[in-house]
Amino acid sequence: MESFYIPTLIVALAEIGDKTQLLALLLAARYRKPIPIIMGIVVATLANHAAAGAVGSWVSSLVSPAILSWILAASFAAVALWTLVPDKLEEEEASRGRRFGPFVATLIAFFLAEMGDKTQVATVMLAAQYPDFVLVIIGSTLGMLIANVPVVLAGNFAADRMPLTVIRRIAAFGFAALALYAVFQALRLSGTLPV
Repeated sequence: MESFYIPTLIVALAEIGDKTQLLALLLAARYRKPIPIIMGIVVATLANHAAAGAVGSWVSSLVSPAILSWILAASFAAVALWTLVPDKLEEEEASRGRRFGPFVATLIAFFLAEMGDKTQVATVMLAAQYPDFVLVIIGSTLGMLIANVPVVLAGNFAADRMPLTVIRRIAAFGFAALALYAVFQALRLSGTLPV
């Protein structure tokens, strides 16, 4: 179940204060129809994270476990630092798909906003690290929903009350811990540490 719980926690924490959370807030304020917006988030995230997870699983099949652990350690450390930098929502991302209604607007905007985003990169790394691809995707999607659904439902109230700096630091700590664990695994797999 680690393949489910860890991605859920990591993505939920990493997503708080992310540009897609700002996008959810903007879409909720613009359309005031939470169900189509939430459904758009679900579909866009499943598609995006399934593709990211497939890349992660593929990469893990190409390299040895020790090399993969070193790659994961560097990637998790980079995402830990990236998590500390606040995101800004670009107006172009917010306006994509506007003429199609809340579901399609959310689907298009969220799918594109997640391309290359830290939660997509995290999903690639988590799918490379954990054996159950489907649970990683479900967990990362649930993490995205945990962070974004309250914003959609509560609108400005939720965004104004969250201590984003603290939450970003907690998420960065989580990624740093995963980086340290990956270093430990790499050292163990390369024979530097006893098994």
